[in-house]
Amino acid sequence: MTSRERVKRAVLFQRPDRVPWDLPEKWGTDFLGVGCEQDPGWKPKVQTETRWEDEWGCIWEKPEGNKTMGQVRYSPLEDYSMLANYRFPDYENRQRYEAAKRAVQENKEEKFVYAGIPMSLIHRLEYLRGHEAGWTDAYLYPEKLDGLLDRICEMNMTAIERFAEIGVDGVFSCDDWGFQDRLMVKPDIWHQVWKPKYKKVYSFARSKGMLTFLHSCGYIIDILGGFVEANLNVIQMDQQENMGLGRLGEMYGGKLCFWCPVDIQNTMVRGTVEDVRRYARRLIDSFGKFNGGFIAKWYPSPDGPGHTWDKIDAMSEAFVEYGSRFYRQSLS
Repeated sequence: MTSRERVKRAVLFQRPDRVPWDLPEKWGTDFLGVGCEQDPGWKPKVQTETRWEDEWGCIWEKPEGNKTMGQVRYSPLEDYSMLANYRFPDYENRQRYEAAKRAVQENKEEKFVYAGIPMSLIHRLEYLRGHEAGWTDAYLYPEKLDGLLDRICEMNMTAIERFAEIGVDGVFSCDDWGFQDRLMVKPDIWHQVWKPKYKKVYSFARSKGMLTFLHSCGYIIDILGGFVEANLNVIQMDQQENMGLGRLGEMYGGKLCFWCPVDIQNTMVRGTVEDVRRYARRLIDSFGKFNGGFIAKWYPSPDGPGHTWDKIDAMSEAFVEYGSRFYRQSLS
């Protein structure tokens, strides 16, 4: 199988020849990621190493030498009255997709191509409105929030349309919804306010023949069923032990495809090399036994959580060795 076919079969539970993976260079990947280039009609008002503006008008800052992404210090929509004069980024412009188009055309190995879209609903809301407003608008300004989220959804649907035109296979975005032990929002509010927006965008993507991928960290098991209903195909989660690996597999195996490394905050840090190998095999057993349903991954910023290369190699080796024979020996 080509990588494209392998990933699609794993996501759609159609029995791939092996577990797909996205691992360090020595092990390889079945994926090719692309994205939008910067709006050519926009120029930042601020651009230094420690302070800069993004194309949404948010001003970011971080201390000199700091390696984090920084924090938003100015939110352009602190008051909803500012919407009248606000300039949204232009995702219509086909110039923004030229690099992605070239990458797709040059994809001779036929890897699965996913495109990053600006579908970070809760985080972009925080950046636009400020942290406190981002989490309280659902209670204080539900109608205005609904209109703003609809506008963001429309932009994402435009981006999806453009990526579909150039032959992208799936769309990917990020929204962290969980603390370590619970959701950041009440489940009923999430289902009422946020699920319809995801469903609107994901349904549109799937109508264009594209698969849908979301990264979300923390304790999110309480809304995974809502994501299934919203037409999400793949959940990329770096933690599983805080929700229970067995519990996740029992509740959502065969309903969502899981794209995971060994838990980046627990076994990958506290376990032995052999613990890491065992956990990697457990991930495949728990999620991949539904004629698909699992994609192996590594955490590409290992210094932050303190991952050592002996464990990264052990994880990758287990994924490749066990994942290569899993469907031949376990499901024959």
